[in-house]
Amino acid sequence: MDVEEGTAKAGPQDELAARLRLLQELSGLGVRAIARDTGLSSSSLSRYLNGQTVPPWPAVVALCRLVKRDPRPLRPLWERTSNPLPAPPKSSRQVRPLPRNDLPRDVPDFTGREERLVAVFAAIDSHRAVSVDGMAGVGKTCLAVHAAHRLAADFPDAQLYVDLHGFTEGRPPLDPDSALRMLLGALEVPSEKVPQEGVEQLAACWRSELARRRVVVVLDNAADADQVRPLLPGAGPSVVLITSRNRLLGLDEVPPVSLDVLSPQESAELLARASGDPGGTDGRLARDPESAAEVLRLCGHLPLALRLAAARLRHRPGWTVGILVERMAEGASEFDTAFAMSVRQLNRSQARLFRMLGLLPGASFDEYVVAALADVPLRSAQAMLEDLLDAHLVQQPTADRYRLHDLVHQHARRAAAEQDSAAERERALGRVLDYYVHAAAAADAAMPFLSPGRPASAGLPPAELPRFTDKNAAFAWLVAEYGNLMAAFETAAAVGADVHVCELPRFLRAYFARRCGTTHLNFLFERSLAAAERLGDPLQLAEAHSDLGFARYNAGRMAEAAAAYEAAGVQASRTGDTRAEAELAVRRGYLSWDAGHVEEPLELFRLAGKLYEKAGCPAGAAHAAASEAWAMLQLGHREEAAQRAREVLGIPHTEPAWPPALTARITLGVAIAHEEPDEAAEHLHQALALARDDGHLHNQAWCLNCLGVALRQMGRYEEALASHREAFALLDELFEEHWKIHFLNGFGETCRLAGLPEEALRLHRQALELAPRLGNRYEEALAHEGIAIVLEETDPAKAAEHRAAGQAVLQELDPGAY
Repeated sequence: MDVEEGTAKAGPQDELAARLRLLQELSGLGVRAIARDTGLSSSSLSRYLNGQTVPPWPAVVALCRLVKRDPRPLRPLWERTSNPLPAPPKSSRQVRPLPRNDLPRDVPDFTGREERLVAVFAAIDSHRAVSVDGMAGVGKTCLAVHAAHRLAADFPDAQLYVDLHGFTEGRPPLDPDSALRMLLGALEVPSEKVPQEGVEQLAACWRSELARRRVVVVLDNAADADQVRPLLPGAGPSVVLITSRNRLLGLDEVPPVSLDVLSPQESAELLARASGDPGGTDGRLARDPESAAEVLRLCGHLPLALRLAAARLRHRPGWTVGILVERMAEGASEFDTAFAMSVRQLNRSQARLFRMLGLLPGASFDEYVVAALADVPLRSAQAMLEDLLDAHLVQQPTADRYRLHDLVHQHARRAAAEQDSAAERERALGRVLDYYVHAAAAADAAMPFLSPGRPASAGLPPAELPRFTDKNAAFAWLVAEYGNLMAAFETAAAVGADVHVCELPRFLRAYFARRCGTTHLNFLFERSLAAAERLGDPLQLAEAHSDLGFARYNAGRMAEAAAAYEAAGVQASRTGDTRAEAELAVRRGYLSWDAGHVEEPLELFRLAGKLYEKAGCPAGAAHAAASEAWAMLQLGHREEAAQRAREVLGIPHTEPAWPPALTARITLGVAIAHEEPDEAAEHLHQALALARDDGHLHNQAWCLNCLGVALRQMGRYEEALASHREAFALLDELFEEHWKIHFLNGFGETCRLAGLPEEALRLHRQALELAPRLGNRYEEALAHEGIAIVLEETDPAKAAEHRAAGQAVLQELDPGAY
């Protein structure tokens, strides 16, 4: 009977199960015997044969090979079974998403290690943690992942995996801060709940999330105890499995399980199973036991090397084991022999690509960066990656991402150093850096921001870039590539690619505003400025000073922001670049207002509008006009502010989340709150919806606070209080206290009018404490005035002191205006 023969008409899953039962009949074996010979569990095999579960493709291959049948005719049926058309929904209830499972697949040929597995599970039972240590390639990850798969049923909330890169050549170990953010992201913890800085705060957030879940976590390739300690769970049921090439002596609370190489018997069993050798006297290994023993010796009884050698034997049915030994003996070590042997099966283009993959600075990669790296068309890169996957030289953790195992990565780097000239390696790395700058620029262009910046000029644009259909696609790419973008930035800094160092952070501003806060952005722009100084280009210097000033301003470092803007102005005047001057004028306008000046911000916004028009940038001119309307509102010119805001909203545009519209709607909503309360509320709610859709938490807080101000002016005090409180809840989650200075006095005034004088006094005093520290003199004056109004009836003398202090601040700032 042939497995290719048809069966009775049934669904794809039933048909596949029927085909598998035919294979069982051909074998003449029972379920347990088949499970033993194929490395499958008997319970899983029963479900496959009964049609209850779709088997993974390696299981189908193992069953076919057991009876010496070609599995390829079954592939189309298996694919239809694995990817059926979605059934229509049975109800309108929302389906709960499946729990996160990041574990690499459990190898079907897992061999031996019974004693070590018992030790791992004993450590998990007693301490909820275990550290598996041993030399490179000894199978630490394989054991930990195998154990995690067996534990998965008892930890249904998530199964997480993070490569800590403790021993990855060419890149530093993953720092605990980044690892914690990856783990919290895997648990889908909202970004607003994740602390912006501080490993201790992140670790506390991580422990808090694990305390209410049952999660199994694999922390692979740890460098040392300090890297791992913040990642350990606290109270609660979750467990962690750690692997490292070093014994983690500093983790006294984590029991160690050490791995040695496989025994000769286990090595021979693994080689036979992984190579598909049928065993007995008919197998190639049995026919040439001396060569088989030499393979085990050359592989050093290390599972990784054994699997790579077995893969070559499995895919070369014409080879004898002696040929395998000859190919392996040409290598320099048990690792390099296996890797080099795999590489020698590649054609020239594939081998060149493999070597160059070792130059990539990030942990994982996609086909676009590979095409840029190798300077080949995208389709060629995709095809060669598939070839490398088949050769077990590249891994594919998800459908559109690839990675190299640490040892394979090391071999690729060494092979590139030996076989490719320094100039060729430098050109390849340069193409990668070019790609990341231009790809980031393309993603940034799809994200709504204040005004479009100058296009990327670093290097040459690659032939093909990812296409971002909307801001969500762009943001998803930035999230996925964030680690690689940071690695590219560090690499550019290390090799002296100063233009790339200057430009890359500029294209990440919109992303940072939505995801990463201000601390890291300040650090990046400090280094961008140093690179611009080395270049000596006035335009790069102007933009670098301006960007650093913007980062300082958003971090509440006003004096430093002013100094940076001053330096930017000197450079911008030398360039004659009106767009750079316009952007700087807008930024200086907002800083000037916070510093307490009255007329200067309005003048700067108007100047920016003229410069943007001169530069042919209508979006920038609209942004400057919206800022001008906002400044008019702050000066009390409500009618003029409303009119200017309406002019901005009347400008044609195609982007639903057009950035100038947000400022214009907020301004208009507050300006007309007295006269047109319904229209005002509509504009403010639209602005809030835009901010929420954009995922910009700072803007959401701004909208909510202004909505509270408008509702207060309408006399709707309870709604106003609720809006202010929601704004401050967002600010608390952002862990950036300095942002509150823009909202404290407005919230305080609402509390006073709502009959909450003590709460109003507390808020004004908080503003009075914060404002001088940030250099925000105008809010300092408002805080004094707010305290004076609250204290007028209960403590008139103290009220008079505060009113006088507020007037003194205003007089100091602008004697002619107050």
